[in-house]
Amino acid sequence: MLWGTIGQNQVLGPVIFQGLGPGPGNGVTAQRYMDQVLHPHVLPFFQAHANGVFQHDNARPHTARATQDLLHRSGIQVMPWPALSPDMNPIEQCWDLLQTQLNRVVPRPTTVADLDRGVRQAWTNIPRQASNTLVRSMHRRCQAVIDANGGHTRY
Repeated sequence: MLWGTIGQNQVLGPVIFQGLGPGPGNGVTAQRYMDQVLHPHVLPFFQAHANGVFQHDNARPHTARATQDLLHRSGIQVMPWPALSPDMNPIEQCWDLLQTQLNRVVPRPTTVADLDRGVRQAWTNIPRQASNTLVRSMHRRCQAVIDANGGHTRY
């Protein structure tokens, strides 16, 4: 399971979640999200970039009371995220770019350690121009959802 974020001329991640496994409670929990993403990456970033807006979807770790409280106490403005609108998030296209870059890694990863290195290499190889274009598309994405009365968009 990966986490990453993009902003205009900014990239954070990738975070490759640790301690995951099969069964209840072994996925990405609010505590893991806070420990592995928010505390080490998001909070320091927003301390340095106070005027930013943080965007994440309505996944349970994102909407958990503890997560919301941490972001609020830290003064981080969070973009409201409408239900059933994951197609708006430009990070989805960024994951496609990551896959394209990962497919170019030679030799192909054959171990978890190889995959970890390959993902990190692929993430750094995503052209900043591509992620900047995705970020700049956010206004168009929001307008498309408004125009579609909350329905499906081309994004």
